[in-house]
Parts: sequence; structure tokens; C-alpha cells
Amino acid sequence: MDSIKNIFSIPDLRKRLFYTFALLTVYRIGGHVPVPGINFEALDSIFRTQAGSLLGFLDLFSGGNLRRLTIFALGIMPYISASIILQLLTVIWPYLEKLSKEGGEVGRRKITQWTRYGTVVLSVVQSLGIAFWLENFQTSGGPQVVLHPGWFFRFLTVITLTTGTAFIMWLGEQISERGIGNGISLIIFAGIVVGLPGAILATVQDLTTGNIGMIALVFLLALMVAVVAAIVFVERAQRRIPVQYARRVVGRRTFGGLSTHLPLRLNTGGVIPVIFASSILSIFQTFGQVPMFQKVAWIRDLVHQFDYTMPLYNFLYFVFIIFFCYFYVSIIFNPMDTADNLQKYGGFIPGIRPGRRTAEYIDAILTRLTFAGSLYLAIIALLPTILISGLNVGTLPGIGPALDAILPGFLTQGLGVKFYFGGTSLLIVVGVAMDTVQQVESQLIMRHYEGFLKGARVRGRRG
Repeated sequence: MDSIKNIFSIPDLRKRLFYTFALLTVYRIGGHVPVPGINFEALDSIFRTQAGSLLGFLDLFSGGNLRRLTIFALGIMPYISASIILQLLTVIWPYLEKLSKEGGEVGRRKITQWTRYGTVVLSVVQSLGIAFWLENFQTSGGPQVVLHPGWFFRFLTVITLTTGTAFIMWLGEQISERGIGNGISLIIFAGIVVGLPGAILATVQDLTTGNIGMIALVFLLALMVAVVAAIVFVERAQRRIPVQYARRVVGRRTFGGLSTHLPLRLNTGGVIPVIFASSILSIFQTFGQVPMFQKVAWIRDLVHQFDYTMPLYNFLYFVFIIFFCYFYVSIIFNPMDTADNLQKYGGFIPGIRPGRRTAEYIDAILTRLTFAGSLYLAIIALLPTILISGLNVGTLPGIGPALDAILPGFLTQGLGVKFYFGGTSLLIVVGVAMDTVQQVESQLIMRHYEGFLKGARVRGRRG
């Protein structure tokens, strides 16, 4: 309680917290302003039938706004996609690489400006695609989703959704600059957390109606606590490589002679590999919605195998997460640059020669850490599928029935749990909460106040 009182006793920190809450409130209010010209009952039926497709994945990051098709329906995904594209271009385009490393504040502002332009372009393309898709979609035996199709509706949808995404991007930047925490992450966090009360209420209703037993509920709660504890443990886990700096005497002053460490996180890529893998697999489901492809039998059968409940989808999801973990880590961390910087400032790893041998040593450790972290991400991402519907291995041709007989029933058929937790949403919620608490902790300690834990320090994913 003393730590909470300390937060509100510091004027600057109190102002930052209130500013953050105010902008998040604006974001939630905007999530109830719908795009005109939509039959929302027909739209809701679409999401009920395609909860695990690309729409369900995008709806997660929009905080449910896509399901309701509000002005914030695109959410922050165009900004995330633009940021990822700029990061990839930084690796293959020397000008961007030089700008990010040597440009300083001017270079960062330039990259931020290009990211904004990319966000607007992607928002226009995605909103136009949503407009065309909604016009062509009709519920089985029901009315069309769009009340008055045509270019006026398409233009209105593009303007509305693009402006909404630009406004969310501005809110996120303002929170990062004047509030507490990373604004973009907090917006995604708020969109996910807002659905938790409804999920809890649905679970209570299932308990009262007998759809779920008390033993199953206790097991579910225990599993939730275990998963959250595992995520907190892994997200904070680090491998600390000892680093020694040589002592140098310049005139009458002595420099160096210090012992420190180089921290390498177990999960260096964060949740980005999961987003990459989901986006790639969603492409097949997107093509499957095209009427031209739905008329071809073998394409329709192939697309069906990429449904989120099918074993092929889950297998590729698992493999892609591991692949993108290595891919993303190779982009954001260069062992050779780290080794050169250590050698430049007189640092070395005890027992390892400076230069190339140091880079190889760091790379070997990072490879093993990435493998363990990728397995952790893949298991957490598949956990909701296992709990809800199982891996459904019985549909595999040939070996399916044999695997279904050998593997446990909860793994193949699932537990029928309706309360969704785990996966991308839980990784984001826990990670953002840890980072935000760590920033508040740093603000308190900087002003000579006690932190949240006396005698210890809360460490976020970057701490």
C-alpha cells in the first residue's frame, strides 16, 4: 500500500498515470462508434463461424473492434506490420541500416516518419479489402452484411478505418512520450483485457448451468496460475555472460578493471515470432474466402486443412514459430557487432579471445537460448487449441486413427474449455504488465522511494 501511495504522491508520476488512463479511455470510447452502412447482426454471425481464422486473429489486436466494425476496426495491426517491414528493410537496405545506426535522433525520427506513412498505406489497402469482402459476403439464408454496396460505401469505409488507425497510432505515441509504458503495447493490452470480465462471466454461467464441473473449474484455475507463472519466469530469464574490462592508466587516472555481464534473454524475440507465424498461415485462409477459389475442389480441401483446428495447421504453426524465432533474433542481434564493441572498449569474456572467437561464443549461447525460447513460445501458443478442441490428429490420413488411439484424450479431443487464455493474448498481457510495472518501479527508485517489493527490484522483459 505504501508503494501505491508513493505513486500518487509524486506529481509528475501521478500526472503521467492519469494521462495514460485518459487516453486509454478515449480509445475504449472510440471502440463503440460503428462504421455506417453495416448489418451488424449478419456481421456478428460471420465472426461466430470464423472465430479461428484471420478475422479472429486480427480481432484480437483490435480489441474486439473488428467484430463490431467500429472506427478502430483495423486496430494497431497496420502500424505493427509497417514497423516489421521497416525492420526487415533495415537489414537488406544499406541506407536504412546506416540511418538506424549512425543517424542518431534525426535517423530515428526519419524511420518513425516512414513507419507512419507505411501505416497509412497499409490501412488504406486493408480497409478497401474489408469493404470489398463485406460486400461479397452474405450469411447463409440471410441478408447481406452491407446495406448499400457501392463505391460510396467503400470510400466511406476507407476514410473511416484509415483515420481510426492513424488516431490510434497518435494515441500510442502520446502515451509513450507523456505517459507510462509503451503506448502501442498498452493499447493492445487494453483491447485484450477488456474481454476478460465477459469470459469470467461466461465461465460462471457455465458453472451454474452445469456445463462445467467444480473439479474442472479448479483444474482450469490451477492451470491458469501455472501458465502465468511460467510466462513470468521465462520472460525474465537471462543468461549472463561475464565480461571483464581491462585496466588502463591514463596520466594519473585509472580506467576499467570492472567486472560486469552481458545479459541474453531466453525469449529474445518476444511475441513477434507468434505474430509472424499466424500472419503467414492466415494467408491460406484468406485465399480460401475468394469465391473463385471456393469453386475449385482441391483448393477448397487444401484450405480446409489450414483451419486452426486441423493438425496440419498446428504442425506448421509450431514449426513456423521456431523458424521465426531464429529469423527475428538474427535481425535484432548481431554477435559480431557485440564482439567488436567489447573489443573497442577494452572488454573481453574470460577464457575467450576477443574478436571472432568472442562472436562465435556469443552466437553459440544465443542459438541454444533461442531454441529453448522458441519451444516455450510454440507450446504456449498451442495451449488454447489443446484446451478447446485438441489437436484432432484422427483426421490425418493413414496414421491418424493410430495416433488418436495412442495419445491421451485431452491432447487429441481437448477439454472443451470456453474460457480462452494462453497463446498470444496471455503473452502480451503478462509481458506488457511486467514492463509497465518495471517502469513505474524505476520512476519510484529514481526519486528515492521504495519500490513495489522491498529489498528487491521488479524486472521487466527488458530489465
